[in-house]
Amino acid sequence: MIMNVFADASTLPLPNHYPGKVRDVYDLEDGRLLMATSDRLSAFDRAITAVPHKGAILNAITKFWFDRTADIMPNHVIDYPDPNVMVVKKLKMLPVEVVVRAYMTGSTGTSIWTKYKNGEREMYGHTFPEGMVKNQKLERDILTPTTKGKSDDPISGAEIVAKGLVEEILWKQVEEKALALFAHGQKIAAKQGLILVDTKYEFGVDDKGVLHVGDEIHTPDSSRYWIAATYDALFATGKDPEGLDKEFVRLWLTQRMEDPYKSPIPAITPADLEMFSAKYQTLYEKVTGQKFAPEQSNIPIAERVLKNIQPYTRVTADAR
Repeated sequence: MIMNVFADASTLPLPNHYPGKVRDVYDLEDGRLLMATSDRLSAFDRAITAVPHKGAILNAITKFWFDRTADIMPNHVIDYPDPNVMVVKKLKMLPVEVVVRAYMTGSTGTSIWTKYKNGEREMYGHTFPEGMVKNQKLERDILTPTTKGKSDDPISGAEIVAKGLVEEILWKQVEEKALALFAHGQKIAAKQGLILVDTKYEFGVDDKGVLHVGDEIHTPDSSRYWIAATYDALFATGKDPEGLDKEFVRLWLTQRMEDPYKSPIPAITPADLEMFSAKYQTLYEKVTGQKFAPEQSNIPIAERVLKNIQPYTRVTADAR
């Protein structure tokens, strides 16, 4: 069965292409960037497959959250010309990713649970007490930043300032805004019966030095969600919470691979892809309270994207 997926966003007729794990970015050379969100699924720093509707769902969730957090701080979005595309203001991005966490959980090398169960008690500038267990709620929401680059290395806020990565005044603003965004996200998620467990933010400043939140926000690729109604009972019995986020992909892989970072990627069937897609659609509907209506056209998504971004390809051609 051939599925209509947008597996490759790297071939658009636009200049200055910068590839990403999921999003491909094009610099339009006029202070704007075009960000094309593919259906690629990545985990453990690897491209796994392409999932039907995933890119459009991520874009739609990002729009939902940007619209509802604009009063907390500005974001970089200018236009959504296609379900898989955003046109955004070009920012000078900060050289760190900011992860906000409310629970002792995670499965990656940078997660606090992985580090904690391996004996670490001091991490990201925070001290954790003895006796904590997986999926336990933290006393307060915390920031756990990482550097950007070939590897995401843990770093504390104090180290970020000391190394000159971000000026102290700006970093204080980042901390304040990240926690405010997360708290607002938790409140909206709770109304939908969800727990926003943790999330990643990327921040940048515009040409006037104003801090913006960029990239994506509160999507399943950057956040972890649990079903609130069953959390207490499952936690009490030592079981993992019901998740509606990318963690299901990580768990699916770790159950089938000795080393998810290096082992061959297991065979992924059409039924697996339908399951992955259904998970993303369910999360969209749970978070937004709206029904996800995928486009039913048989036109390849790449052709639709190309048609909808024509105004931007013309602008680029005229500029030359």
